[in-house]
Parts: sequence; structure tokens; C-alpha cells
Amino acid sequence: QVQLVESGGGLVQAGGSLRLSCAASGRTGSSYAMGWFRQPPGKEREFVAAITWNGGSTYYTDSVKGRFTISRDNAKNTLYLQMNSLKPEDTAVYHCAAAVGVGLLQAEYEYDYWGQGTQVTVSS
Repeated sequence: QVQLVESGGGLVQAGGSLRLSCAASGRTGSSYAMGWFRQPPGKEREFVAAITWNGGSTYYTDSVKGRFTISRDNAKNTLYLQMNSLKPEDTAVYHCAAAVGVGLLQAEYEYDYWGQGTQVTVSS
């Protein structure tokens, strides 16, 4: 089992920045692909970004390309999402997820473990 806990969310003005963290604990010795998803108010959860087990490759949904950066520090068992130039439409609960494996994963069903989420609110 792997436990994931997100932090770093909050209220920020449009154009501002936030850095989300996702701390992993438990059976972290295996290789895990990881990703970020978000659920805007009244909408379904959607894919944001993914990273391979070693951080060598990343992938982003079009709406965040050039603004968000996913990264990981395996020595600290921590996943990050640097969010710049935030827009009101980025408002959502952000979840991190982990999957046993090494690839870039975009579908929710491909992930095995999920965090509870952290709220990000961007005011206009």
C-alpha cells in the first residue's frame, strides 16, 4: 500500500503561482508512475500532468502546457506541481496519484493510489 498526502493549495490571485507537493509513504520501494488530476467545481475529475518513475519524461494536458511543471524527488518520496500564471479556470481540488509501473499515464483507471486532494482557488 502507498499513502499519498497533498499540500500547498490555497487562494491566489490570477497570474500568481502555487507549488503543490504530494508526499508518499508506505511501500515506496517499487517504481511508480505518478500524475496530477484536478476536479473543478461541479465537473468531473480531469488529467493535468504525468511523470515517469524516474522523472525522465513528462506529459501535460494542453490547457496547462507552458504554465505548469510536474517534477519528483524520489529520494524524498515527493511529487511536485509548480503552477505559474494561474487562471480562474484552474480552480479545482488537485489530486496526486500513483501507479505501479514506469510509463506516462493519463487515464484515472490506470492509477492504483490516490491522495485526498488539496483545494486551489484562483480569484480574478
